[in-house]
Amino acid sequence: MTEAQKTPWHLWAVGILSFLWHCIPVSDYIGFKTKAAWYIESSGLKPEQIAWVDAFPIWADIGWALGVWGAMAGTLLLLLRNRHAVTAFLVSLIGLALMSLYQVGMQASEYQALFGEGVLMFLGVIWAIAIALYAYARAMKAKGVLR
Repeated sequence: MTEAQKTPWHLWAVGILSFLWHCIPVSDYIGFKTKAAWYIESSGLKPEQIAWVDAFPIWADIGWALGVWGAMAGTLLLLLRNRHAVTAFLVSLIGLALMSLYQVGMQASEYQALFGEGVLMFLGVIWAIAIALYAYARAMKAKGVLR
């Protein structure tokens, strides 16, 4: 058997879907941090929303970076069948926890007022996907699929 035959089909499906999913926050992060006109215009961000995000404390901003880049690194490492995907997804969960602590734990009413009522439900979806990807990577590592 070749290496490619040992890789379960679902790893490719999960990896590709994860890559496509994580292109969104990577695009958001880059667009927001660079204040790219294409991003600001296409996202319909209002000046008060931009100001709120710009005012993040450094620890929440670091959490955002860890969440976004940890998840993309985990995805790429998963596709490469590298065991460090587990660590990268864990880093992304830590980053997501920091962001969630700030957004929901400390600023929930302002967060909802600025971004709408559905923002908390969407955050729940993000958490569910992040936990599922971490669990999946752990399972693939335990089965010896990730080296």
